[in-house]
Amino acid sequence: MNHAPIAMAIHGGAGVLTPGLLSAQDESDIHEALRLALDAGQRILEAGGSSLDAVEASVVMLEESPWFNAGKGAVFTDEGRHELDAAIMRGSDRAAGAVAGVHHVRNPIRGARAVMEHSEHVMLIGEGADRFLEERQLPQVANDWYDTELRRRQWQDNRLKGGTPNLEPSQADHRGGQDEPPEGHKFGTVGAVALDRHGHVAAATSTGGITNKRYSRVGDTPLIGAGTWADDRSAAISATGHGEYFIRAAVAHDIAARMRHARKDLETACRDVVFQELKALGGQGGVIAVSPDGSTQLVFNTPGMYRAWRDGEGRPHTAIYAQDDRVHG
Repeated sequence: MNHAPIAMAIHGGAGVLTPGLLSAQDESDIHEALRLALDAGQRILEAGGSSLDAVEASVVMLEESPWFNAGKGAVFTDEGRHELDAAIMRGSDRAAGAVAGVHHVRNPIRGARAVMEHSEHVMLIGEGADRFLEERQLPQVANDWYDTELRRRQWQDNRLKGGTPNLEPSQADHRGGQDEPPEGHKFGTVGAVALDRHGHVAAATSTGGITNKRYSRVGDTPLIGAGTWADDRSAAISATGHGEYFIRAAVAHDIAARMRHARKDLETACRDVVFQELKALGGQGGVIAVSPDGSTQLVFNTPGMYRAWRDGEGRPHTAIYAQDDRVHG
């Protein structure tokens, strides 16, 4: 039996998430959605599967859940439609694929993997990416398949308030009977990182972007080195936050570079980037990361981050707020 370490962590967005914001039922539903997504990847790892397959499986589950701003439940653009971004990266050879501004693939993370495995490119965008993914025969949906009633209401409320692009992590932020979304920045992305029994890491990230976004805006999620990075020499990282700041700070790659070149451990590298480099620019959000030795970090400079991880004994944990830890099984 192979006793090599495996590790897994996922996130569903970071932001102004504080106790009392959600109803007890909403919290329970979010914890369960996170647990199911974590389980999807963990089962693959426990069976000896690849970290790449594991992160894809977990992100697909998050994309299928209306609780999160990725796939079903993606936010609306200024034009009242959905533009989705995703990226995936394999640590063994740093192969990567990404899509940005796609409109019809049911699971954008599968689209990103198709770019990685079936093209000579790293990133495809917009209508060209849509055509490529259709030619690859990935499941397609009408753009309004991503709709949810709450997302539409958020979009309409935002337009009434002047139409400023809003940063939101998930549908969960203002369910529970609230008529108005809570004040403050809210960031919407999902992601997963994993280490398999072969010692390889991988990362995957997916998002619907920001509410009322204009001009085909693209954030850090599909940008390799900003929101997504994987390298067996350092770590796999998936980010969530105010994308423009994560791009400017090259957050994911900076964490890995500190580990390789400055010999920082994973925790120190993550905390230095999230709490110093990123915060100094005014950026808010967080990262999840795993390294080839099995170390796992979930670090954020916001009041909360939807997250789940497996501990050293293989037990799944889920959390929403900063001081939060629900153990399952």
